Amino acid sequence: MRYLGRRAGHDVAPDLVQEVFARAAGSAQASRLANPAAFVRRIARNLLIDRARRRASDNNIVIFPLDEQRDVSVPPEQTLNLEAADLLRIYEQAVNDLPEKTRRVFVMSRDEELTYSQISEQLGISMATVQYHMVRAIAIVAAAVKDHR
Repeated sequence: MRYLGRRAGHDVAPDLVQEVFARAAGSAQASRLANPAAFVRRIARNLLIDRARRRASDNNIVIFPLDEQRDVSVPPEQTLNLEAADLLRIYEQAVNDLPEKTRRVFVMSRDEELTYSQISEQLGISMATVQYHMVRAIAIVAAAVKDHR
């Protein structure tokens, strides 16, 4: 900690110590070292060298932001709002057209955020029946949405 603190600054020393020991622990040589202290010192020294190189190269680089989206055609917001409203209408219609029990199970799961076991208890049906109704509802709603697109 003192070694790194004197060379890199006491504010970053704890982070560097953690990095040193993370590298040491992840090394394939860690289990068969003759002098572990020298190994850790060498990792610390290499880390300081890497850090100095990065800082030197960072000072020489000028970064210009790349705005890849600048020339991309974007649909008008009004069109997106209309499409979203249309999709919501189709979704709601598909849910309303579900058979009553299937709709109830689906709404309890999706809107009321109940678990399958809670739905099973409240409606007095088996978990398999809850799963059946959910699979059926999801298939019907997905088909309605897919047909719309």
